[in-house]
Order: sequence, then C-alpha cells, then structure tokens
Amino acid sequence: MTTLVSLTEAGRGLAERICRHWPNAEHWHRPSPFGHQIQTRFIDSRATRRPLVFICATGIVMRTLAPVLTDKYQDPPVLVLDEAGRFVIPMLSGHEGGANALGDELATCLGATLVATSAARYTRPVYTLGMGCERHCDQAHLDALITDCLMQCHLHHQDIAGLASIAVKADEIGLIQSAAHHGWPYHTFSVPELRDVEHLLSQRSDVVFREVGVYGVAEAAALVAATRLTHRPAELVLPKQKTRRATCAIARSYYE
Repeated sequence: MTTLVSLTEAGRGLAERICRHWPNAEHWHRPSPFGHQIQTRFIDSRATRRPLVFICATGIVMRTLAPVLTDKYQDPPVLVLDEAGRFVIPMLSGHEGGANALGDELATCLGATLVATSAARYTRPVYTLGMGCERHCDQAHLDALITDCLMQCHLHHQDIAGLASIAVKADEIGLIQSAAHHGWPYHTFSVPELRDVEHLLSQRSDVVFREVGVYGVAEAAALVAATRLTHRPAELVLPKQKTRRATCAIARSYYE
C-alpha cells in the first residue's frame, strides 16, 4: 500500500486526485506528530518496500527521514511532488526500490514531468503469466488460451519466466501440468499479496471478489510474480483474456 502525505490544502487535493488512480493508497494529511509518524512508517515499510509519496518541499522530507536512512538496498522508495502536481521526483531507492518506475507511472497519470536524477541503467524485461480457472479445467484448454495470449503479444513460450495463480489453486492439476509442460515454475499467492496490486488492474470483477476475495486473479497473479522476480514494479502487457473456463494475463517487469 502506497502512503501519500500532504501538508497543505492544495496538496490534499492532489493526493485525492492520485487516490483516484491508486484506490488502495493511504492518504495522510498533516500527520501529527509529523516526524514520529513519518519515521515510523518509513521504518515499517522497509520489509515490504511499500512507497511513500510526499506532496511538500523536498527539504522537509530529507530532514525528517535523515535520522532513519539506511541504504538503497533496504530503504523503501520515496517520491516527492510539488503541490501543483507539475513535477514528480524520485528521491530514494530509485533503481533498487523502484521509485523511478513508480515515478514514471505517476507522472504519466498526472500529466507531470518526471525528474529522475539517477543514472540510466541497462534493463531487460521479464514476462510472467497469471491464470485463473474453474476447478478441474484441463491442460489442453489452458494451453490453448496461453498460446493465444502469447501470440497477441508476439511472445514465445521461452520468453515467459513463470506461471502464477491464487493460493487456492496451488493444487490445480491443469495449471500445474501446463507449467511443467512449458518448463515454467508455478507459483501461487495469497489474497493479501494479490490485493497489493489491485490499483494496477485493468478491470475489477465483483463476482470474482465474492468467490475468492480479490477483484482479479490472472492480472494480479501476473503482476505479483513479475515483481517478485525483479523486486521492481510491474505493468500489464496483456489485460485479462477469458474463455468460459479460464482467464489469462501477461505482466512485465525489468531486471537491472
């Protein structure tokens, strides 16, 4: 969950605008006592590397966080915006924590300018498949859907780094067989893990939520799988494609 922090009324308005893009973001307006609240959230965010986005002066952020900074491999990503929403500045953990990629996403949403000061690096993409299906869906049906999705993205089976789904599908034979057939690892993720990326879903299904507790299995599983491989943000390459028995989506992240 991203934490947005605003200090002025203009900043509050911008934070509320960002929350429309990221409905799972948490907004703190003028938290008090400021230093204690911010430092505690920063420390707590190290384990998950959940981002902190400040809408205020950069000096306020740096003076507040300076006593609790560790290094770029442990600290969560931190971004700063001006209250008019004209500039997005990744300040901490740009490459390693994903602040640069998140800043690019945020700048695109707001029509803002990304101010990234860290050096560019060579990157290479990693693609992951996310799938959901009805119980006992056979491998042939799943493989046909997979092939169709890969063709839409001009990808090949060897381009895929893994197949993923929700935890309740950990024993789903068809998915296990499909992954094994293509030589992919098969991973499943818990409901809380999948909920972490719900702000990135292209569509939200109330039916799926009532059944399994998340608004989308295929897209969320693909996004989480890609992020786990690179430890950087992921994006959807192919939104959910569905048949009467299964769903499939493709996500991408980047190794550095």
